[in-house]
Amino acid sequence: MKKSLFINGQWQMTDEFMEVQSPYSKEVIAQFAMATEDDVQRAIESAHLAESEMAALTAFQRAEILEQLSELFAVNRDEAANIISLESAKPLKYAYAEIDRTIETYKFAAEEAKRLSGEMIPMDASKSGEGRFGYTIREPLGVIAAITPFNFPQNLVAHKVGPALAAGNTIVLKPATQTALSAHFLAKLLAQTNLPAGAFNLVTGQGKLVGDVFLAHQKVKMITFTGSPAVGISLRNRAGLKKVTLELGSNAGVIVDEGIQLDKIMDRIVMGAFSNQGQVCISLQRIYVKENIIDVFLEKLKAKIEQLTIGDPLDVTTDLAMMISETEQQRAVTWIEEAVAEGAEVLTGGRIENNILLPTVLFNVSSHSRVSCEEIFAPVVIVNTVSSIEEAIDAVNDSNYGLQAGIFTPSIEMAFKASKKLQVGGVIINDVPTYRVDHMPYGGIKESGTGREGIKYAVEEMTEMKLVIWNNN
Repeated sequence: MKKSLFINGQWQMTDEFMEVQSPYSKEVIAQFAMATEDDVQRAIESAHLAESEMAALTAFQRAEILEQLSELFAVNRDEAANIISLESAKPLKYAYAEIDRTIETYKFAAEEAKRLSGEMIPMDASKSGEGRFGYTIREPLGVIAAITPFNFPQNLVAHKVGPALAAGNTIVLKPATQTALSAHFLAKLLAQTNLPAGAFNLVTGQGKLVGDVFLAHQKVKMITFTGSPAVGISLRNRAGLKKVTLELGSNAGVIVDEGIQLDKIMDRIVMGAFSNQGQVCISLQRIYVKENIIDVFLEKLKAKIEQLTIGDPLDVTTDLAMMISETEQQRAVTWIEEAVAEGAEVLTGGRIENNILLPTVLFNVSSHSRVSCEEIFAPVVIVNTVSSIEEAIDAVNDSNYGLQAGIFTPSIEMAFKASKKLQVGGVIINDVPTYRVDHMPYGGIKESGTGREGIKYAVEEMTEMKLVIWNNN
């Protein structure tokens, strides 16, 4: 039951442990080692000592390691999915989907390891460049420190581990404690590959302690973080010259134009709003519907929600289960009650039954309510009417966040207008903003973060460009 740290290819015990329960069953599922400052420093030094061996691997060897890892996840798919469901209460069907994406993500990373290249520079385009030959190469940064959240404990980790290893870096991972079982499972699989000892290290424990050591240690060249804006902004402000990429959250919106066949989009709307209990960075939180179709839209939305199966996350038929903790569920209920006090109407849900927050739709919500302005990270979606697409675009943009947004419209003109005017990192035409595949560039603007994930783009973030010029005169 006690889970150790993984440093320099070996499992290492500590004196203190933190007990973690399954959110749904309340059973104790593990005790995780609480890393001390010395433990984190040893993990970083281990990663530093492995730098030269990792950087010396050929592109083929790096790709082979990542292909081995992908294959191991495929072989152990059932166990990996069950761990996610047990530790996070993610419904099993979504846990399987996450593992399938994780398998694909490491495959993409293997492919990108073989594509890592620079470009030729036409030096003689300059009058003083005659007789010179130039090109760029990309080199690994060294030690990457990764901090990951609970909601996608394998795939979000894969988006940091995969590109780091593909680029020839070493890595120290600090996962969310609630979902650290998945990180331990990853470490066990990596130990079965050809990865050099020390290239991957796992530390668990108090987030602030680990983060502070990452920031202070000179050997850490980059911090990649997915989590809350407050923590992410603090990391960036204190990082000095370290590279930092941040994925900090959202309150993603979608626009529904008239002329859309509503029956065809309802499955996507419900999935976008309620998959993983709404605990998704690009979860659909705000819906803006043209006023002349609002009654039909709400009727169909409510009917589709009533078809959801709510209950045990380990039941493969379950669509929605408990959130990550009772505290988070109560917080979401408080936000719902605030919105109602400010004039919103609860169309369905809005309460906890059998320790599960029911899927909730709020109608006619004030733009100043917290459920409109902030990221609720819960199975809650708001629906408001608009008189025009321009009004809807303004409403989506009225946010401190800007990760992704979507629009359903039959009009090419409106689709192009939205793609230009929406202030987000990604615009999804005729789908919900919750859409993501793992090789696309992914990231936001405003308080949604900095930098881009998606394997190719993360590899670029995790490497340094070097220019080489030959003088042939």
